[in-house]
Amino acid sequence: MDERLPPLSGGTAGRPPGPVRAPHTTTPLRATRGGVGPSFRLRTDDQSAVRRSLRMSVAEGVVAELVGACASGGAITAWALYLGLTPVLVGVLGALPFAAQLVQIPSAWLTRVHGSRRTALWTIGVSRQLPLLLAILPWLPVDEPGQRAILLAVAAASSLLAVAGNNAWTSWMGELVPDRLRGRYFGRRTAFCALGSTVGALAAGLALDHARPGAGAGLVLSLLSLASCAFGAISVALLRRQHEPVACLVPPEPTLADALRPWTEPAARSALVFHVAWAAACGLAAAFYPIHMIANLRMGFARMAVYNGAIAAVRMLTAPLWGRALDRVGARPVLVACCFGLSVSPAIWLFPREDVLWPLAVDAVLCGVLLAGQGLASFSLPLNLSSRGTRPFHLAAFAAAAGIATGVASAAGGALANVLPAHVGFMGRTLVGSHLLFLMGGMLRLCAALLAVRIVEPGARPVQALGRLALDGALRRQRAARLDPGCAAAVARRSSAA
Repeated sequence: MDERLPPLSGGTAGRPPGPVRAPHTTTPLRATRGGVGPSFRLRTDDQSAVRRSLRMSVAEGVVAELVGACASGGAITAWALYLGLTPVLVGVLGALPFAAQLVQIPSAWLTRVHGSRRTALWTIGVSRQLPLLLAILPWLPVDEPGQRAILLAVAAASSLLAVAGNNAWTSWMGELVPDRLRGRYFGRRTAFCALGSTVGALAAGLALDHARPGAGAGLVLSLLSLASCAFGAISVALLRRQHEPVACLVPPEPTLADALRPWTEPAARSALVFHVAWAAACGLAAAFYPIHMIANLRMGFARMAVYNGAIAAVRMLTAPLWGRALDRVGARPVLVACCFGLSVSPAIWLFPREDVLWPLAVDAVLCGVLLAGQGLASFSLPLNLSSRGTRPFHLAAFAAAAGIATGVASAAGGALANVLPAHVGFMGRTLVGSHLLFLMGGMLRLCAALLAVRIVEPGARPVQALGRLALDGALRRQRAARLDPGCAAAVARRSSAA
C-alpha cells in the first residue's frame, strides 16, 4: 500500500501494533504509522535511495555515451590516421576490445571478492581518465613509433579496465533495479543513452571534419581527449551517488563451482550456445557494411552518419516499448522475435545501388526497432538466468563467449573476402563480394535464431504472447481514440464510484 495514504483509524485504536490483514486474504497490509517498526523505516529509506540511484544512473549513462564519443569509435580511428598506423596495427587496434573479453572470468572473481560497486567505481574511474595520456601525446618528445605504442597501450589498458568495469556495473545494476521494473527502466535508460550517443558522435564528427591537417588535427584530438576525461569525471561522480543494496555489501567468497555454474546449468548453457552463434553470425560481415557504403554505394561519411543516426533515433523511440514488453512476457520471446526479424536485414542490402538508396531507409527502421528489443533482451537474459551469488560469472561467461566469437568470425570474414569472387551474377543482378558475405551472415543469423527457440527462461511466456500483447495494445489505443470524451468521463466516474 502507498506510504502516502493516511494511517488507519477507528477500530484499531485499542489493538497492539502489528500487521493488519484484509478480509479473505493472507497478505499483510501496511500497519498504522504508530506501529511501523524500524525495519519498515529502513525499507522506505532504501526505496528512496533506489529511486534516486535510478535517476542518477540514467544521467550517468548519457554522460558515459559522451565519453565514448570523445575517446572511442570515430575518435580512436582519427588517432590511428593521425599517427599513421599500418594496416596491421589498425587490425590490432580493432581487435583489442574483443581480446579484452578474455579477462571476463578474472573480472567476475574480482567483482565477487571486492563487491560490485567498489570494483565498478575503481575500474571505470581509472579507465575514463586514461585518455589524459593521449591529450599530451602530440607534444611529447617521442618519435612516431613511440607515439603509436603509447596509443596501443592506452587502448589496451582502457579495454581491459572497461571489461572489468562493465562486469561489475552490470552485477550492481542487476541487484539495484527491481526485477519487475527491469525492462521498463532499461528501456527508458537506453532511449536517453541513444540520444546522448547520437549528439556526442555528431559533435565529435563535426569537430574532426573541420580540423586542419597536421597540428590542427592534433589539437582537436587533444581537446577531445580532455573532454572525454572531464565527462569521465562527471560520470564517476554520478556513479558514487548511487546506492548499493545491503545484500551486496559483504559478498561471500567465490568458489570454483560458482565460476563453472554458467557451463554446468542447462538453462544457462543453452543461452550461451545461442549467444556464441549469434555473435559469430553478426561478426562475420560487420566490418564490411561501412566499407560497402563508402566504396560501392558511394554514400560518403555524411550519408552514412544519417543512416546510423536514423537507427539510433528509432531505437530511442522503441526501447521503452520493448522494455515494457520484457516486463510482461520475459526476455526469451523478445529475443526470439527480434533475432528472426534481424535475419532479414542482410538480404535488404542486396537492393541498394549508388542511385537507389531508399532500401537503406527501410533497413534503418527495421534494425532500429529490432536492435532495441534484441539489445535489451540480451542484457536481461543473463540477469534472469542467474542468482545473486553467481551473477558476475554468468555475465562474464556471456560477454567473453560473445566477444571471442565476434573476433573469430570477423577474422574469418576478412579471410573469406580475399577468396570470394569480386562480381557474381544473380537473378539478373551483379553482386559484389560483400553481398555474398551479407548473405552468409543472414543465413547464420537465421540458424542462430532457431537456437534461441531452445532457450529456457524461468517465468517467460511463449513467443505468441508477444504478438497478443502488441495486438491488445493496438486495440486499446484504437478504442480510446474512438471513445467520445464525454463518454470517457462518465465511464471514469462510474468506475471510480464502483
